[in-house]
Order: sequence, then structure tokens, then C-alpha cells
Amino acid sequence: MPELPEVEITKQGITPYVIDQSISRIDIHHRSLRYPVSDALTLMEGAVITDVTRRAKYLMIHSDGFYLVIHLGMSGSLRVSEPDEPRKKHDHIVFKLSNGKELRYHDPRRFGFVQIYRGYEIPAYITKLAPEPLSQDFNDAYFKKIIQNKKQPIKSFIMDQKFVVGVGNIYANEALFMSGIHPEKPTQDLKPKEQKLLVESIKTVLSRAIGEGGTTLKDFVQPDGTHGYFAHSLSVYGRDKAECVNCGIEIQKIIIAQRSTYFCPICQKR
Repeated sequence: MPELPEVEITKQGITPYVIDQSISRIDIHHRSLRYPVSDALTLMEGAVITDVTRRAKYLMIHSDGFYLVIHLGMSGSLRVSEPDEPRKKHDHIVFKLSNGKELRYHDPRRFGFVQIYRGYEIPAYITKLAPEPLSQDFNDAYFKKIIQNKKQPIKSFIMDQKFVVGVGNIYANEALFMSGIHPEKPTQDLKPKEQKLLVESIKTVLSRAIGEGGTTLKDFVQPDGTHGYFAHSLSVYGRDKAECVNCGIEIQKIIIAQRSTYFCPICQKR
């Protein structure tokens, strides 16, 4: 699943090609996404794209009067393509731009969505989001406040969008390893030093992933079609039974909140 770094990379990748370009036509080839694609999408035809922003895992493409909210779901991507490039099987929506380029929404599993809103409308799923992990609002004081009386495992807590957005499974595993914190440790039991270290580790892991183009495991590609390289830097995620990069002990795998969880039993003692 594309997580925050992959969505940020997508935003950075498409922005130079779409800003100040008008959308000459929108071709809808498959309407059955997580939410059915509405004909209202064509209201963006003729509009000039003024900005591309991101909130958590949501991308917003803005124009004067309307904006699109795009979620990449489990397997989605946005690609900048030449018009003569053959359309791929799962290119469900194609935005034809005034510069001759095409922005194609590709989603094999169709768990993502593309929705249109008027400029003054903000959907509830965005207004209710917690702070961004790379923002100044996500800091030691905030973390100390939100973990009080929270008994769930720290792994599932930092993946809860009510407390911090965008820390998906891959990066939660990596941040906990970097912090030396066992993923099953009750959240409220974290000591001040561990709290501070985890906040720093979350920011570091996400920043590194963005710098390396995100993590490509199966479906994710950057807007130019290339893969992200952070997968080569993963310390624990997906490395069940491999040697720990720090101590050489075998990485273990458990399930927490129905998600695969990887840790080193020596570097992350319970």
C-alpha cells in the first residue's frame, strides 16, 4: 500500500508537469473504484491546475473553484505519460493536459478513489485527521499528551490515524526498530526518553524514505514509472528469519492488530 512517503513522492513528481496547465479532457475508462467515479469529474475540464497538495495519504489537485481528492488505495499510482504511450489495462482515469502530457490514474485493485469537491468544501475524512508526522505539531509534548492511559501495543498506536497520520505498517516497523522499542510494549509504559526517541525516529524514517523515492514492494512506482529504493534500506520489515543488521540475531515476525510485525528480540527487548 502506498504510504505517506509514496504519496509525497507522487505529489513532488507530478507537480512540475501539471502546475499552470489546463485540463483539456478527462477520460474515464473504469468507474468502479472504492467509490464510483462521478460524471461531475468532468467539471474540471478547462480548469487550470493551480496547486498540488497532500494531507496524510490524500493528494489534492486544485483549480480555481474545484479540487480533486485522490487516494491511491492498495495499489494505485499516478503517472505522467506521453499521449502516444499505450494505455495500460488498469489506467482507469486519464487527464489530458494543455502541455500535451497525460496524467493517468492507475489502480489494479481499484481500492483507491478520485472525488471532486468545490473549493469551499472539505470532506470530513480530511478535517478529522491528526497532525502530520513531519510537521512541528507532532512533537514530544504532543506525543506525551496523547499516549496517556493508552494500553494498546505501541505498534498499533502509531498506526492509528486519530493520533498521527501516515505512519503505515512499513514505517512503523522501521521506526520502532530504530528506537529500540518492542512493538508489543503498552503505549502508556513508554518512558520519556523512549517517547522522544520514537518521535525522532518516525520523522527520520519517513524523511529517508521520501529521499529515496519511497518503498517499492509490489505495485508502487513513481510518476515517471521508476521504482522507489527505500526497500533496500529496510532493517526489519519483510526480513523474517534474516539476521539483524545490528546484532546478527534472527528477525522475528508476529501479528499485531492483524498486521505483520517484524522486530529483533535483542535490539527491541520486551
